[in-house]
Amino acid sequence: MGFITGGPTEAIIVSGCFHKKPLIVVGGWAFVCPCVQKIQRLPLALMTLPVNSPRVYTKHGVPLSVTGIAQVKITTTNEEMLRAAAEQFADKDVSTIRDIATATLEGHQRAIIGHMSVDEIFKDRKKFSEQVFEQASTDLFNMGINIISYTLREIKDEESYMESMGQCRTSEVHRDARIGEAECNRDCLIETALAEEVRLESKLFNDTAIELYKRDFELKKASYDKEVETARAQAELAFQLQTAKVQQRIKEEKMNIEIVDRVNQIEIQEQETERRQRELTSRVRAPAEAEKYRMEVIAEAAHKRSVIEATAIADAAAMKGDAEAFAITAVATAEAEGMTMKAEAFREYKKAAKVAMWMEALPSMAAEVSAPLSQCEKVTMMIDLNADSSKGSSGPAKLTDEVMNIMCSIPDAVSASTGVNLRAH
Repeated sequence: MGFITGGPTEAIIVSGCFHKKPLIVVGGWAFVCPCVQKIQRLPLALMTLPVNSPRVYTKHGVPLSVTGIAQVKITTTNEEMLRAAAEQFADKDVSTIRDIATATLEGHQRAIIGHMSVDEIFKDRKKFSEQVFEQASTDLFNMGINIISYTLREIKDEESYMESMGQCRTSEVHRDARIGEAECNRDCLIETALAEEVRLESKLFNDTAIELYKRDFELKKASYDKEVETARAQAELAFQLQTAKVQQRIKEEKMNIEIVDRVNQIEIQEQETERRQRELTSRVRAPAEAEKYRMEVIAEAAHKRSVIEATAIADAAAMKGDAEAFAITAVATAEAEGMTMKAEAFREYKKAAKVAMWMEALPSMAAEVSAPLSQCEKVTMMIDLNADSSKGSSGPAKLTDEVMNIMCSIPDAVSASTGVNLRAH
């Protein structure tokens, strides 16, 4: 004797003594006598089943491969279904239950595919899924299995039936679109022409009416303006006359007031003038005369100093300009004399001196000529053993001969470029 417990995703089935019907405990415990009672377990976990139906022929004989996904589980809310599931799947593992449910769903899926056309399956997947769900639910209900959901996941058209139908339909749609577009363009052009005709007619009628209204308006406006301007001119003349009278009175009053003010101001200014003259004599005139004398003395001294400084600066500038001119003249004279003496010295050189100068220049010329050879890392020479040695040098001596030939040709090149015959000198 003992207690048996089960998990939340399994049911315990106790059968034998003490029970007319098997006792089913879902996710709980039960008291069991091992000798007189039998224990069985039933899995209640949710199962996800892929329902594959490869190459099933539809109503019109087109093969399709359909894949659906179903969510199923053994129900625990209905006691009859739970007992039916216990009778059929007690002590069965989950894979066995999955295979039975998958086979049932696949059979109904194949049957429904055979009763529907390709267009119905592709266009109304919801209807297909509902039919599979309804037909398979009846059989699985009798087994105690509840279908929670079924979804059509994938449809494979291996014969490209829908693509061909789509191409045909696409061509028809393009044809209808082109025809419709042409008809619309035609109708549009017709309606546009009619509308343009009505527009022009309305425009001309409106323009004519507008011109008539403008003429009447201008005539009436001219008449009204004439009356208004006449009344305005009269009002303005009357206003100007009255304004002139008032202004004349104002001017007369202003002139009387100004005369009185001027008389008063003259008296005040005469008194103020006498007071300022006395004050100026006592406080301003004497200091001003002294300050004037002092400023005249300072200005004269500053003027004399400026004249002296300007004279000194002018003398210094004149002396500096004479010195620079003398220096430039001396340098030019010295250079001219040096060139003259150098030319006379060359004319007086004898042949031996010229030869000595030429010999002094030869080493540097030879160094420049042979400089490219000094940059070579390797020189390969071919020696003909059968050649006659009397005809010229061979081997290393050939390099020396080449350098000497180049140096001997330098005077001729100088004569050709400058016109001076170095060999004659």
